[in-house]
This record gives sequence, structure tokens and C-alpha cells, in this order.
Amino acid sequence: MQYWIAAQMTVILHLGFVCFVVLGGFMAWRWRWTVFLHIPAALWGAIIEFQGWICPLTPLEQRLRQAAGQAGYSGGFIEHYLLPLLYPSSLSREAQIFLGTCVVVINIAVYGWLIVQRHRR
Repeated sequence: MQYWIAAQMTVILHLGFVCFVVLGGFMAWRWRWTVFLHIPAALWGAIIEFQGWICPLTPLEQRLRQAAGQAGYSGGFIEHYLLPLLYPSSLSREAQIFLGTCVVVINIAVYGWLIVQRHRR
């Protein structure tokens, strides 16, 4: 049961990290200090996608599931709704490059807007 809970928590952490990578720049509008956390996270997320690497949280979750006696992602809310967002079955190399590009473009736009707003003041 402990391994299953740890696997679920890993999925939630992974989803949170993905959301932070894509949208964390918006947090800088309110809390400027988040820039120092977000920029390295966004770079890491983009590099993972551009290089076709696997995030270290993925094998960790898989090992925890195996230790819990699970073979895959079946049943439950988390497995049904959250896992397909993190591990889409049709994720191609082109889709990974597109996702990495989206991360870069969104964050350049957000930080560009922040810089312009700061200089206007």
C-alpha cells in the first residue's frame, strides 16, 4: 500500500511540475522570486522534450508501481485522467518537439511581457 501511495504522489508531483514548467511564468506576475525557480524548470522541461529524454520521475513511478505489485495504469481517477496527460500513448518525436517549442514560446511571451511592464514603470 505504501508503494502505491508513493506512486500516486509521484504522478501528482509530475503533473504539478509539468504545469509549473508550462505556466509557472505567470506566477512571476505576482511573485517575482518564482522566476529563479521557474526558468531552470522550464529549461529542463524543454530540454527533456527536445532531446526525447524521459523525466526521472517516470522510471521512479514505474518502480514504485512494480514494488506495489501493479503492472500498469488501470483503474482509479488518477490513472484514468492524469496519467494520459503525462504519458500519452501516441507521443511521437514530432509531438515532443512541438511540446518543447510550446514551453519555450509561452515562457518567452510571458517573460517578455513582464520585462516590458517592468521597464514601463
